Amino acid sequence: MSTPYPFTAIVGQDDLRLGLLLNAVSPAVGGVLVRGEKGTAKSTAVRALAALMPEVAVVPGCRFSCDPASPDPACPDGPHAEAAGVSRAARTVELPVGASEDRLVGALDIERALSEGVKAFEPGLLADAHRGILYVDEVNLLHDHLVDLLLDAAAMGASYVEREGVSVRHAARFLLVGTMNPEEGELRPQLLDRFGLTVEVAASRDTDERVEVVRRRLAYDDDPEGFAARWADEEAALRERIAAARALLPRVVLGDGVLRQIAATCAAFEVDGMRADIVMARTATALAAWAGREEVTADDVRQAALLALPHRRRRNPFDAPGLDEDKLDQTLDEAGRQEQEEEQGGNGGGDLPDPDSDPDPDSDPDPGGPGPDGGGDDGGGGVPPQGGASDTPSQTPEGAPDAPGRSAGAEQQPVASAEPFRTKMLSVPGLGEGAAGRRSRARTEHGRTTGARRPQGSLTKLHLAATVQAAAPHQRARGRSGRGLVVRRDDLRQANREGREGNLVLFVVDASGSMAARQRMSAVKGAVLSLLLDAYQRRDKVGLVTFRGKDAEVVLPPTSSVDAAAARLESLPTGGRTPLAAGLLKAHDVLRIERLRDPSRRPLLVVVTDGRATGGPEPVALAGRAGRLHRSEGTASVVVDCESGYVRLGLAGELARELGGTAVTLDELRADSIAGLVKDVTAAGRAA
Repeated sequence: MSTPYPFTAIVGQDDLRLGLLLNAVSPAVGGVLVRGEKGTAKSTAVRALAALMPEVAVVPGCRFSCDPASPDPACPDGPHAEAAGVSRAARTVELPVGASEDRLVGALDIERALSEGVKAFEPGLLADAHRGILYVDEVNLLHDHLVDLLLDAAAMGASYVEREGVSVRHAARFLLVGTMNPEEGELRPQLLDRFGLTVEVAASRDTDERVEVVRRRLAYDDDPEGFAARWADEEAALRERIAAARALLPRVVLGDGVLRQIAATCAAFEVDGMRADIVMARTATALAAWAGREEVTADDVRQAALLALPHRRRRNPFDAPGLDEDKLDQTLDEAGRQEQEEEQGGNGGGDLPDPDSDPDPDSDPDPGGPGPDGGGDDGGGGVPPQGGASDTPSQTPEGAPDAPGRSAGAEQQPVASAEPFRTKMLSVPGLGEGAAGRRSRARTEHGRTTGARRPQGSLTKLHLAATVQAAAPHQRARGRSGRGLVVRRDDLRQANREGREGNLVLFVVDASGSMAARQRMSAVKGAVLSLLLDAYQRRDKVGLVTFRGKDAEVVLPPTSSVDAAAARLESLPTGGRTPLAAGLLKAHDVLRIERLRDPSRRPLLVVVTDGRATGGPEPVALAGRAGRLHRSEGTASVVVDCESGYVRLGLAGELARELGGTAVTLDELRADSIAGLVKDVTAAGRAA
C-alpha cells in the first residue's frame, strides 16, 4: 500500500483543512464538498484525512463493519454472537464516477435466490464505507441513478437492495466527502444540500507559498516513506487533538442566544428547509470543541455560517456561491442585541442607537459607493451576475445612446439578458443509448420496462415474468417434484428498460448587427439563458457558437458546465455582418469532433437567429447548403426565430426547412405560451 501524503504537510488551504477536521471531530456535521480548480490538493487532503481518523472496533469476520457494542440486528452476516471486537483503521472508500449500481450497493445472486431461496449477497462500496469515509471525486459528474442511491443511503443510514421481492438491508453510515471542478458542471440541488459544509479552494498566488508546495511535493515523490516520517510528530499531535476534541464535544454548551443567532442567520439568507440550521449548530459546536472550549461563541457561529450556507443559497445554476459577510455580521449583531434586550427585560438598556438619529460623522457618507478596490465583490472572477447590469442606458463607443437606426457594422457593448422563463420541451427523435439524463427517449438501465431479452454478460435487471415463462415448459424434464420452480441460467431474461438520456445541445447564436437592438438582444439572451437552465435540469452537455462580422467562433466547447455557458453569453458583444453559413459550418466541425469523442450522445442543434445572411458572395445560398449538410448527417435541429416587427420575411422558417428541423418564435418557446405545443424536433430527412 502506498504511503499517503501527510495531512499536516499540506501548504495553505486553511478552509479545506478546517472543513475536513471538523467532520473528523463530529461526523454528524454531514460531510464536506470541496469545490475548486484542478491541481489544488483536493484529493490529496481527503486521502490524507483517513490517517487521522480514530480506529473503529468491528465484529470479527463481519463484511459490514458491525460495532461489537451494538451490532446491526439486520446485518446479512448476522446475527452476531457476543465476542470481543477487533480494531482497524477507518476506511476511505472511493466511488468512481463510472461505477455501476451493483458496485455501489452490492449484488444479489438472482439465480440462487429463485432456485434455492438463498440470499447470496456480495457487499458493495456502501458496505465498505460504513463507519468510514465515502469519497467521490468529480462528484458533479456522477450519474443520476447513483446519486439517488447515494442520497437514500445518506438520509436513512442504510442501504437496501431489492430484486423482484428479494431484499437485503445493511447499515451504511459514512462521512460523505466530494470534490469537484465547477467548470465541469454543477451538482443537483438535492445532493448539494446533503453535504454539511462546502469550501472553495484555489491555488495560491503567493510566490513563496507556491515554491514551498513544489518543494514538499518533490521531496514526497522522491521518498514517500522518508517524507512521511519527517511529519510523523505533527501527524501524531493532530491525531491527539482530534481525539481530545471528540472527547470534549459532548460537554460543549450551545446556549439559547447562540441558537437565536443561528436561526436569524439562516432566515436572513433565506435558505430552504431546516437542515442548514441543524448543520450550523453542529458545526459551531465542533468549532468550540476544536478550540478546546465548552461554550459556543458568536465567532463560532460566524465561521459555521461561512462553511454551511454558501452552497445552500443558490437558486439556480447561474448563481455564484458565496455569502455577503457584511450582511452576516449585521445579522449576528442584531440577533445578539435582541438577546441582550430580552435578558435586560426588554428595555434595551438605553444604549442602542436611535435608528432615526444622524449617522456617525466618521462613517462613510456614501454606503453605496465603491469599496477600497473600486468595486464590490462579485464572487465570480469578474463575470457580471445575471441581471446585474446597470439600469443606466448603455452608450456606444462614441458616447451616443443606443438607437434602433444605428449602423450594424459597429461593435456594441454586451447587454444584460432578460429574465429567464420555463421553456417547452425540445427533444431528439428516435431512441438513443446515451448517458442518463432527462431529455430524449433512450434505452437505459432505469425506467419503464418495455420487453425482455437474454442477458449479455451479468444479469442486472431481471424480467421475472419472462424468466418464469422461459422456465415453465422444462419443469417435467428437469424432474420438478416440489412447489419451487426449477430455474437454469438459460432461463434468465434481462429486462429492457426505456428512460431518458442527456443530449449535446449546441447553441449557434446570431450576434450580428441585425440582432443588436437593445431590447431585442436582451430578449434573445433571455431565451438562450432559459434553454441553458433547461439543459442543466435535463443533464445535457452544452456548447456555444456565435457568428458576427466576418466569421464564427466557438465561444464555449461542449461542456457539462451550463453556468460557464451563461457567463460567456452575458459577456457576448454584438455588431457587424451576419455570416450565417460560417456559424453553421463551425457548428458542423464541433459536432463532427464530438461524435468521435462521445458517439452515444446524440446532438440537438439550436440556432438562434432572425434568418438573415449577409457578407460574401451568395450568403443566403451558402447558408442553405450548410443547413443541408447538417440534415444529411441526421442532426436534429430547431431554429429559434428572433425576427420582430409587423413585417416579417420568414427567413428563419426557410433555414429550418434546409436543416430539416422546426422553427419556433420566442413567444412559442415559453412553456406557458398558447401559441402551440412544441414537441419532438422533426428528424432530419423527415422534412418535406
